[in-house]
Order: sequence, then structure tokens, then C-alpha cells
Amino acid sequence: MKTMEMDSATAPLAEYARDVKKEPVILTVDGKPVAALVPIDNADLETVTLSTHPRFLALIERSRARHKAEGGVPGEEMRRRLGH
Repeated sequence: MKTMEMDSATAPLAEYARDVKKEPVILTVDGKPVAALVPIDNADLETVTLSTHPRFLALIERSRARHKAEGGVPGEEMRRRLGH
């Protein structure tokens, strides 16, 4: 993983994007990570967009909390309900 201070990242973005093929590039401010360039493998634009969309992430978190509190439907029961 390549880490650099944002103030030092003066090359064109395309150059850093090429480096991602070798290793992720993490940008920092005062040593704290603020951004990352990582390769996108096996993902489409929709997947990448949703993975950072605040409302979508909030929906996922609410669903996880509800599942934890109330439980879920076992796979066998879901297959029965769907007629499989």
C-alpha cells in the first residue's frame, strides 16, 4: 500500500490511478487517511455508487439492526414461502 500526504500528491490523477494496479494509494492529511484509490474488480458503476451513498448505507444499517433485534427468516422457510 502506498501512502502519501495530500500536499505531496502533485502528479496527475491518471498517474496515481495507474499505480493502483500495483497497490492501493492512500492519501493522508497530517498522517490521517482521507481518501483511497483502489482497484475496482468485479464491480459495476451502480455497485460502486451505492457502496458510498449515505442513504443507501443508512438503509443497510437499519436493516442489520432490525435483523439483529428481531431475527430473520431461515432459508428453508423462505424457500417454502416462495414455493421452491
